[in-house]
Amino acid sequence: MADADRSPAAAAPAPVRGRWREIARQSNLLGADGALASTIFAEMSALAVRTGAVNLGQGFPDTDGPRSILDGAVAQILGANNQYPPGRGVPALRRAVAEHQRRFYGLEVDPDTEVLVTAGATEAIAACVMALVEPGDEVVMLEPYYDSYAASVALAGAVRRTVPLRFPEYRLDVDALAAAVTPRTRLILLNSPHNPTGHVLGRAELEAVARVAVEHDLLVVTDEVYEHLTFDGAEHVPLATLPGMAGRVVTISSAGKTFSVTGWKVGWVVAPKDVVDAVTTVKQFLTYVNAGPFQPAVADALALGDDFYTGVAGRLQAGRDALVEGLLDVGFTVSVPQGTYFVVADAAPLGYADGLTLCRELPERAGVVGVPVQVFHDDVEAGRSLVRFAFCKRPEVIADAVARLKALHRG
Repeated sequence: MADADRSPAAAAPAPVRGRWREIARQSNLLGADGALASTIFAEMSALAVRTGAVNLGQGFPDTDGPRSILDGAVAQILGANNQYPPGRGVPALRRAVAEHQRRFYGLEVDPDTEVLVTAGATEAIAACVMALVEPGDEVVMLEPYYDSYAASVALAGAVRRTVPLRFPEYRLDVDALAAAVTPRTRLILLNSPHNPTGHVLGRAELEAVARVAVEHDLLVVTDEVYEHLTFDGAEHVPLATLPGMAGRVVTISSAGKTFSVTGWKVGWVVAPKDVVDAVTTVKQFLTYVNAGPFQPAVADALALGDDFYTGVAGRLQAGRDALVEGLLDVGFTVSVPQGTYFVVADAAPLGYADGLTLCRELPERAGVVGVPVQVFHDDVEAGRSLVRFAFCKRPEVIADAVARLKALHRG
């Protein structure tokens, strides 16, 4: 045998071991053939680029946030604030988060011991789940669910139990919630306003969650990143404001959605001191710290006046109304969202029984990208024909997308 045939370069690659395959499986990223698939967001966004389609799939705005927050970040960068920030976040931002909770919800929070700044809400969710459950523990969460929830549970070696929300009302089934809890349950993972459905959990629904949490002595992690983006008078009620719940709720939010700076990845955790200590223990070995020059800018943004908060919600509601009207005109059945960036539409009335197939064909057929809701379900049939569209876009973009979708009338 030639020497070259015995060289390391000619040897077969070492097998890749570890938990990645289980994480991919639980996150619906492992195909039937065992091959790793991209996330649905990556797949659909690539289709949008390749076809020139209007991308209503991924939930990011197509305009930047207020000029004051952008100028604040520039000033921090030019002012040499470009090194590691403190591990729990810059004091100004932790104080601003605490003041935000007091201003909007009447919650008293210690910025020094009860606030942790994270690399967006995604890291906050992962760090919370990994910190607060043991391998084999169960986490109860709503279905359909944002895909990082499943990945976070898998990273922790835990087991997810889901509570279905059903199209089109998407209201919480209290009996199903109670039935999902077992002696192995350690955590409820909640999202309101809810992605992908746009449902805002009402006070009665939240009270049901609180009863279950107290009865079974559970912590509840609440993802509230769309807290200021509600419509038609729908009220976002933080679970932590309910009687007796502040001590068992871990509240997560971020700057990305409210201030249209999703790329900054500045989020935070608000919780009792011992919980924040536990989450910090995990978080410091994920990103360690992040977004040094952006954190003071976010602190200033959180202090913007009420007119800003009502204005951003009002602009989004106008986009929602335009997209909902257009989808109804095309022939979809629509669940009108009470909040978030998204509307869920049923393509079955148009003759499309499978939303995933439609989404893969839609860029060529109509020049628009959406996301199939079935990928957010364990029970795929519950979301089989549903598609999520984002309306956090400029009015002219939404109008263009609606005009293109009319091609579906022609089959």
